[in-house]
Amino acid sequence: MADRSPAPDTPELRARWGSFEWTDENRTKADWHIAKYPEGRQKSAVMPLLDLAQRQVGAETDTQGWLPLPVIEYVAQYLDMPVIRVLEVATFYFMYNMKPVGKYHVQVCGTTPCMLRGSDDIISACKKRGMKKGEVSEDGLWTLTEVECMGNCATAPMVQINDDNYEDLTVERLDAVLDALAKGEQPKAGTQEPGRHTSEPAGAISTLKEMVTENHDYRGEW
Repeated sequence: MADRSPAPDTPELRARWGSFEWTDENRTKADWHIAKYPEGRQKSAVMPLLDLAQRQVGAETDTQGWLPLPVIEYVAQYLDMPVIRVLEVATFYFMYNMKPVGKYHVQVCGTTPCMLRGSDDIISACKKRGMKKGEVSEDGLWTLTEVECMGNCATAPMVQINDDNYEDLTVERLDAVLDALAKGEQPKAGTQEPGRHTSEPAGAISTLKEMVTENHDYRGEW
């Protein structure tokens, strides 16, 4: 599992991120999120604001983004919250990165359905490309993380890369996705199984259409 501790609070970290503040566009977005909540409940916007802050850091570093401690402090000040409360949220949810990541954050599901369908091979394929768990690759492109269930058990094995899921993976299909990303292209997200669209069994949709019980069939006829 990923390390959820924040990056060390160093002078270098403060020098780089101590002056963080919203861009004009993101300030408008932050205020829009806050305004969704009733008076006195503005702190409920902490999750979307952390996501917004992470994305701003990502835009400034050409990565998926992460949450340096000074950025977390800025969000806390913006919402008039104790820093520890914001840090508790950031470290609890895996959608927030607590340490620097690469341009593409490759999160491989290793829970039982994905493991039975070959997630170990997917992780090995990532490592063959120079990825190491929790580290940024030498070329700055990749960070590898093993995560728990991502909710795509019917299309296992799968990975999430930044905001997109890639499902029904084999090593060859994963390599094709990663090759496209490395070239700056956007591969098809979702299932990589030809002819499959959602989570139906590979090959065909199996919705019950003709099943008949003693008194009723599922076509609506008695």
